[in-house]
Amino acid sequence: MSVVLADIKSALQDLALPEKKEFFPRFFKAGKGEYAVGDQFIGVTVPDQRKVVKEFWNKISMEELGELLSSKFHEHRHSALLMLVTKFEKSKDKKEKADIVKFYLKNKKHINNWDLVDNSSYKILGRYCFENEDDTILRKLSDEENLWSKRMAIVSTMYHAKKGKFELLKELAQKNLLHEHDLMHKANGWLLREMGEKNEDELLGFLKAHYRKMPRTSLRYAIEKLDEELRQDFLKGRI
Repeated sequence: MSVVLADIKSALQDLALPEKKEFFPRFFKAGKGEYAVGDQFIGVTVPDQRKVVKEFWNKISMEELGELLSSKFHEHRHSALLMLVTKFEKSKDKKEKADIVKFYLKNKKHINNWDLVDNSSYKILGRYCFENEDDTILRKLSDEENLWSKRMAIVSTMYHAKKGKFELLKELAQKNLLHEHDLMHKANGWLLREMGEKNEDELLGFLKAHYRKMPRTSLRYAIEKLDEELRQDFLKGRI
């Protein structure tokens, strides 16, 4: 293990809290039969992880990041992704950004929980695809069978939505609208809600076409910020 990696792991361990180590496996569904079964935790909160990220993001190499991202400990992987996001955002070099995207996709098997996906995918994949005007990567991820790949795809459209572009978001949400997993129901609803915050007419148009067949969780997430009377109209099927 390199000195930098040893220092990062030591810094994270120093910030570990016993009560969080006990709580996180339940919160992140790491028990038997759950979606993150077997994941391990040391008990470091995200704000504390960000302190370590701020100190080390420009000191760690891509090779070392790969090692950290393959750790059995959740906080190691999450910190690695936050460092990767920072490297991507700070970079002014197109090739370096493309290399970070390749690295992300090559290592996506380690990006295997909702927080790991949500705190990294749109800031790297979403931004890269938007800025290069090519969403092939996201469409391919959306077509994969893997739950986390599908979530990466829809969450990555957050970057597009923030820029006022909604077509890809609607396309990918519709593609996996009836996915069996609750985590996709939540992700689809969340992104539709984000679209609605930018442009309520876009959301209403999508909902009127699809709300009757949407999973209830997706619908509730999507309509959360609407006027209460309109929310009830959707919930009670009066539209």
